[in-house]
Amino acid sequence: MAHEFAQDRYKHMQYRRCGRSGLRLPAISLGGWETFGGYRGEDVARECLYRAFDLGITHFDFANNYGTPPGNSEIVCGCVIKEMPRDELIISSKAGYYMWPGPYGEWGSKKYIVASCDQSLKRMGLEYFDIFYHHRPDPDTPLEETLGALDLLVRQGKVLYIGVSNYSGAQFAEATRVAQRMGLHPITIHQPHYNMLGRRFEWDVLPQTVAAGTGTIPFSPLANGLLTDKYLGGDIPAESRAALRWGKEWVERNLSEERRASLNALNEMARARGQTLAQMALAWVLRLPGVTSALIGASSAKQVEENVAALNNLSFSDEELKRIDALTGGATPQR
Repeated sequence: MAHEFAQDRYKHMQYRRCGRSGLRLPAISLGGWETFGGYRGEDVARECLYRAFDLGITHFDFANNYGTPPGNSEIVCGCVIKEMPRDELIISSKAGYYMWPGPYGEWGSKKYIVASCDQSLKRMGLEYFDIFYHHRPDPDTPLEETLGALDLLVRQGKVLYIGVSNYSGAQFAEATRVAQRMGLHPITIHQPHYNMLGRRFEWDVLPQTVAAGTGTIPFSPLANGLLTDKYLGGDIPAESRAALRWGKEWVERNLSEERRASLNALNEMARARGQTLAQMALAWVLRLPGVTSALIGASSAKQVEENVAALNNLSFSDEELKRIDALTGGATPQR
């Protein structure tokens, strides 16, 4: 029996225009990096994607190398997405990291990008991607070739919108100039790293994307779980990614006593706002007009619900923002 999705799924979600394009994304988007097809299987993926869609999340983000083994996230989630209304969904994938041996298995050549897109479409059982990204800058391949390959995918009907990820501000600005000079389809969206603990985006990338009319969707807005209450007490939850994938060394390397004290202070701030630390961290990312959506991961429907509830309070006082700056080191460029 087909699943019946919530009739009011669009009632409470916020949708933001992606730069100057006609594309609108939900303020919260769901990705399948290490979770779906990694340390969680199809049942959890279905639970999370269904609940996300019921809450108005229409955008699901993947890449060719997501999952264990690489590509498994697309396979697992492709099975779930087949059961959902495709025309109501924005599905994205990426190519850039290592996928197969030899000189054509990574980076940004036309050979690699076109082959990767074809492989990802087959894994997911889709006819097209709404967004397809170049996943990381290639130091050796000219931008003309990489962007030309993305443009080719659009002209072939395999992709609707072009994106880039992990590009610095200067690299993005140059990519924009190349696309304009060559008359290629514009870069609609940039997917950068951004959270309270990693703020280079604010002074490096954001001014460039705003000037170009390009939307942004920051990944890792919760700093791989550091900006949640998982690790505040010192123990590693048995079901967390740190326990299942990264190990105790990761926590020790990323959670000094000084940082733990700052995170606990942030947690108290969140409580005063009527939010969890994760909800405040997401609201903080979404405070910027140049941010289209925040990209989350989840291993349960409960986590999806908690993250979406961040939208209930997106405003910050000047005092709160100053306090967050003081606790996280602010947005001072770290060169």
